[in-house]
Amino acid sequence: MAGNTEPLSPRAKLAVTAGKAAAAVSRAAGRGSGSVIGGRVALKLDPDLLGRLAQHLDVILVSATNGKTTTTRLIAEALRAAGPVVSNALGANMPAGITSALAGGSDAKFGVIEVDEKYLAGVARDTTPKAIALLNLSRDQLDRAAETRMMAEHWREGLSGSKAVIIANADDPLVVWAASSSPNVVWVAAGQAWKDDAWSCPSCGGVMQRPGDDWFCGQCGFRRPAPSWALNGDYVLDPHGSAWPIHLQLPGRANKANAASSAAVAAVFGVPPQVALERMYQVQAVAGRYDVVTFHNRELRLLLAKNPAGWLETFSLIDPPPTPVILSVNARGADGTDTSWLWDVDYTQLAGHPIFVLGDRKLDLAVRLEVAGLDFRVCENLDEAVQYAPPGRIEVIANYTAFQDLRRRVGN
Repeated sequence: MAGNTEPLSPRAKLAVTAGKAAAAVSRAAGRGSGSVIGGRVALKLDPDLLGRLAQHLDVILVSATNGKTTTTRLIAEALRAAGPVVSNALGANMPAGITSALAGGSDAKFGVIEVDEKYLAGVARDTTPKAIALLNLSRDQLDRAAETRMMAEHWREGLSGSKAVIIANADDPLVVWAASSSPNVVWVAAGQAWKDDAWSCPSCGGVMQRPGDDWFCGQCGFRRPAPSWALNGDYVLDPHGSAWPIHLQLPGRANKANAASSAAVAAVFGVPPQVALERMYQVQAVAGRYDVVTFHNRELRLLLAKNPAGWLETFSLIDPPPTPVILSVNARGADGTDTSWLWDVDYTQLAGHPIFVLGDRKLDLAVRLEVAGLDFRVCENLDEAVQYAPPGRIEVIANYTAFQDLRRRVGN
């Protein structure tokens, strides 16, 4: 916990120095930011380094299937009102990347850390967080990640008895079940657009009843907890019933939900909702997401969607037809190599849009769009897609590595 300012041991200092050197070499070789390789080298030299680097910080962990990078950024901006922040802002969210990020935060007060769902329990054990934000759980990377009920159970076991304040989404039954093992939970009504992973009760397996925005299990009585914070349109309602306006440069309902959870986290550290939400307005884009770039004299808006829940939210914020849409899907290691999730996405919502398809798995996506009855054109690359797209700003939606490919191509 924050307040322990015991200096780093010679071994830990050596590990930090070696990690930074490895990262610098990686950057110089054009292999990316170097945060992952740097963290791996550092942890090899001192396996307990992550905990040592976190000991002087008030640590906040953020985990979810969707929205954790953006929410981490919003929380970091809000907490800067109360002191310096160190954060893995670029999304390197496994122990190596987290270690690299914290190695640069010796003068920070807060550590705002995005954590991959699989690693949450372990990172929480190492860093003794003061707060943990749990946003949602849905199907993702089916070849590597556990089924959602198993992931919720992993969270539930790992967070059982945690001393951290858990800020959890009351509208996601899987998150509620996972968080309920903790003694100190702040419930946020953040909404849940994607419900197809939560029709059975995570507690007993019974059928979940969903009248309106409520939910409960008719068999065991497991039900939605009463929230103390809530997203209500363009406002965040705090525990006192006060409504605070949300002004974001980031688009969509999902980001308002992220802001509501972020305001609840900030309040744990004494930052009032008005101050927190005002600071969140500074965030214009997150690791390239939502950026509008110019490419071949055309405006392109870059949007990231990695799984069915993410694609559903993204479809809700694109400009209406006849806005052209470029879709790009890869299936590399960081994406998950199983593309069967494409069949869970309701692509009929793109009816009326001129659609252009690219990426390593463009033919998989083309089959899915053909079955959905949509007109589209398969393209070899972004240049060809932009060439054939009709006038107007182009919405570009891509999964993780496809998104990185596109960012490099447009020089973003």
